[in-house]
Amino acid sequence: MKLFLQFTKLLLLLLFAVFLSAAVPIQDYCKIGMLQGFTGPTESLVIPIVSGGELAIEEISDSGLFLGGKKILSVRGDTTCIDTAAATATADRLITLEGVAGIIGTTCSGATTAVLNNVVRPHGVVMISPSATSPALSLLEDDGLFFRTAPSDARQGEIIGDILFAKGIKSAALTYTNNDYGKGLAEAIRASFEKNGGKITVVVAHEDGKADYTAEVATMASAGGDILIVVGYLDQGGKRVIQAAMDTGAFEKFMLPDGMVGDSLTNTFGKTMDGSIGIVQGNDSLGSKMLVELAKRKGFNGNDPYFREAYDACAIMLLAMQSAGTTDSNVYKYHINKVANSPGEKIYPGELAKALKILADGAEIDYVGSTAVELIAPGESFGSFSEKIIINGTWNTVSYH
Repeated sequence: MKLFLQFTKLLLLLLFAVFLSAAVPIQDYCKIGMLQGFTGPTESLVIPIVSGGELAIEEISDSGLFLGGKKILSVRGDTTCIDTAAATATADRLITLEGVAGIIGTTCSGATTAVLNNVVRPHGVVMISPSATSPALSLLEDDGLFFRTAPSDARQGEIIGDILFAKGIKSAALTYTNNDYGKGLAEAIRASFEKNGGKITVVVAHEDGKADYTAEVATMASAGGDILIVVGYLDQGGKRVIQAAMDTGAFEKFMLPDGMVGDSLTNTFGKTMDGSIGIVQGNDSLGSKMLVELAKRKGFNGNDPYFREAYDACAIMLLAMQSAGTTDSNVYKYHINKVANSPGEKIYPGELAKALKILADGAEIDYVGSTAVELIAPGESFGSFSEKIIINGTWNTVSYH
């Protein structure tokens, strides 16, 4: 009798569990992998990247209009920026264990290349990077799975050469971090500057992670130049090269590409870097201003480097899924360019719910976003840049290119 009562009790519990599962269905989630260099030489740049990307994810998820009401989760994974093995392992975990439907990342070009070749293509999962800028990425086989909202460094290099020429700078020493990003951008800068009649006095590679860069700086000081161009990372070797240059009096002014532009640099050196020039992706479009206001209401700085590109990357990925009616990468990858380019109703930051409804109704959108997105072959943004000058120890935007 006792055994019968125990069996009856167990049966009732099982029936009750079945009833609950039928009455309260399990929430249907779509996971997006936020694959970034949370540690390493770009960790301060990752803060705005993640903030911008997750702002778009939150906006779409909270609308209740995404693929019939799916909620969206951001699943973070660390690449360290420079450890390609770690980046590959993390990306594989996001796909095979977490089941992400797409990847936003990675932060750095070397890690992006490794993840694209070793994880993205074998698993057939879309990846959109808001910050990997190496020109070499334009040439890689990607099976139509890789996109980026940040423009190639081939364009950034041209603009840097033009800026230096316009400011009457005739000669410059150049140092670069010894990886795919550094090599590609350094060559683009050299070619542009010399085409404009400038002279690169010396090109010196530097390795991240060293405690002292006086030897590299001594080589550049010997060659001379009106300015030192530092292609590197503001939380690693690039910052320490600047420190060595200042300590020795070798250079007083610096030309700083995107990987060197951030508050952590000016917080360290302050007014001693006044007059130095920076360039980072940015524009003064209507969409850019709208995102800055949206970000401000949420407690973020929408002017931070890559905040805009990250918001746009997440928005485009999720809107492509809505357009395709599925989270299957091999289907929605064909909708990335479709939602990002004309024709269709123009969509700006803060209008993602509107875009979801238009797509659900079978109409087309032209996602303009915060960066005036227009994807060109091979799936990357042509891009705009803001020129900055350090004045009284802070970054100030002076023009757009």
